[in-house]
Amino acid sequence: MKGKFGKHARTAMASVLTVLALLGGKPFDGASAQAAEKPVAQEKNPPGDIPDSQVFVAYHSPLGFSLKVPEGWARTDRSDGATFADKYNTIDVAVGSAAAAPTSASVTKREAVDLVRTGRAVTIQAVKGVKLRSGPAILIEDASNSEPNPVTNKRLRLENHRYLIQRGGKRATINLSAPLGADNADQWRLISNSFQWH
Repeated sequence: MKGKFGKHARTAMASVLTVLALLGGKPFDGASAQAAEKPVAQEKNPPGDIPDSQVFVAYHSPLGFSLKVPEGWARTDRSDGATFADKYNTIDVAVGSAAAAPTSASVTKREAVDLVRTGRAVTIQAVKGVKLRSGPAILIEDASNSEPNPVTNKRLRLENHRYLIQRGGKRATINLSAPLGADNADQWRLISNSFQWH
């Protein structure tokens, strides 16, 4: 298959096959009940679209970065970053130390494998380099199950975009999550491109 779509499809398939190969052909190691979890079905009309009218505000972290987040979302601060959430939509930002800048190859071998091993029925769609306004980054595109709802025990299938951004010995990880099928492409692009080191 030729053309732009074919190239992206081949890149995504190569990432998936590489991760499976690194796991010995098995997506889960069976070490825990979570590892045996099966993907839940995608919602027919998934909740989670961020409205086009959504107002975004700047969040400035004491960890030395800023980014735009939807106004009114609940914020939870941590020592390594913060999470912003509205129902099943989340933005999670964490900052840690890292000696070397990530590459597609290193992320496929380490971070992507860890996601599959420890996440909830994680399937990797792609691992690729992207350009953000703050500079180069590595993007992991994957799908996973949500945490069970504490009241109904219901889980949703989520789409996740995880950006790894390096500066010197510091690495920021931005994870954007929404129900699979939600239309947040423009909003996620705004959020990821708004990230800046200070």
